[in-house]
Amino acid sequence: MDRQQILDLYQWSDGVCFRHPSRGEVPTAHVKTIRPPAGGMQDVRACRECVVDIEEAREKVACREGRPYVPGDLADSDGCG
Repeated sequence: MDRQQILDLYQWSDGVCFRHPSRGEVPTAHVKTIRPPAGGMQDVRACRECVVDIEEAREKVACREGRPYVPGDLADSDGCG
């Protein structure tokens, strides 16, 4: 998959990237929900640059472990592309 195909898998809205909070509100995608020790639930959001980095890392891990790589929320990837 190319960069744009990966980005198209996500829903984008303005938010603060977990890696780049100093950038303020930028287009971000929800990547995870966590439960902080203080309680409650918190959404983790990532900017376009970080989403691509995360997906590239996920693909490398999947290939190294010999399992299919499933980009975003799709379940029809064949792995080590």
